[in-house]
Amino acid sequence: MLERKSMARQTSNQSRPKRGEQPLDGRIYDAIYRAVMTQRLKPGTRLPEARLCELFGVSRTLVRKALLRLAHEHIVELRPNKGAVVASPTPEETGEVFTARRAVEGAIVPLVAARATPADVERLRAMLDTEHDALHRGQHADWAQSAGNFHLALAELSGNRVLAGFLSELMTRCSLIVALYQAPGDSQCEHEEHARLVDLIATGKGVEAAALMNAHLDALERRIRFVPEAPEPDLGDLLGL
Repeated sequence: MLERKSMARQTSNQSRPKRGEQPLDGRIYDAIYRAVMTQRLKPGTRLPEARLCELFGVSRTLVRKALLRLAHEHIVELRPNKGAVVASPTPEETGEVFTARRAVEGAIVPLVAARATPADVERLRAMLDTEHDALHRGQHADWAQSAGNFHLALAELSGNRVLAGFLSELMTRCSLIVALYQAPGDSQCEHEEHARLVDLIATGKGVEAAALMNAHLDALERRIRFVPEAPEPDLGDLLGL
């Protein structure tokens, strides 16, 4: 009984970060998320709880908390009797995600064009500068995050919280698909399309901006290249630990 209480206190202390420190489950989440988005963790890679506990020096409780968060965001899948694996979006799922994005963002862009202020346009252009910088530094993960943030900023500027909520969920799933299956060299085209979108929004051309968004998402979907799964290397190497 005393031993059980001691173990419970140890687990509790593990989950309580010191002031200014990131929670341990957040560190696990970030390591896996970034490894997926930088294509070091491939679709279908197993994420054994015991190995993650060993790598991060934490309890299964914290590992499971991180994995549940990643599963909620469709970054990993929790399979019965197999544990957690990196998600493997199918071509069918990819098509459904892009169809939904076209519907949602096609409604968002005209709203933004109708209500965007000069300050809003400047904010979007500043985001494009961040995106451009990441692109030319060759930081594909940072670029992908910046590109996703651009779309989420458009949703916020639309003033429609329901559409913004729909897009937030779709963007997580789409970012995974792009990170896993789009070659880094294809990013320049997407950045240029973002810049043209801002130009149309700045001049209030909502119909034209919606048409460009639709074409932009069509082009992004065409740049997705599905590849067969490769043999998986050691999990510690993939996480950089």
